[in-house]
Amino acid sequence: MKRRIIPYKPHLKELARKLRKESTLTEVMLWYELKGRKLRGYDFDRQKPIDDYIVDFYCKDLQLAIEIDGESHISKEEYDKARQLRLESLGVRFLRFDSMAVRYNLEKVIKEIEKWIDENSV
Repeated sequence: MKRRIIPYKPHLKELARKLRKESTLTEVMLWYELKGRKLRGYDFDRQKPIDDYIVDFYCKDLQLAIEIDGESHISKEEYDKARQLRLESLGVRFLRFDSMAVRYNLEKVIKEIEKWIDENSV
């Protein structure tokens, strides 16, 4: 798959930096497994600005966003759906995990990501 650069709004850069400093426990847990090309050799970024939004984790080579849905997503389902549809229209693909799944069954989450990569990478 050819890597596609998706521009973002410059004001999001500072917000993304702030979000990285205030990561949730589950974001830190998953980041430990994604950083340093540990997962199938792919490079992931965390709190990555894309278009008008920031996604939890993003791999440019796969155009894959990984989102952890926790308490901050409660009652924001419509916003999340519209956001995901917009980013998908730009070629971004999504994997979503509940924060409890990350917290209590991280190994299964990693296996699901690996399976997705195996099925969707060239």
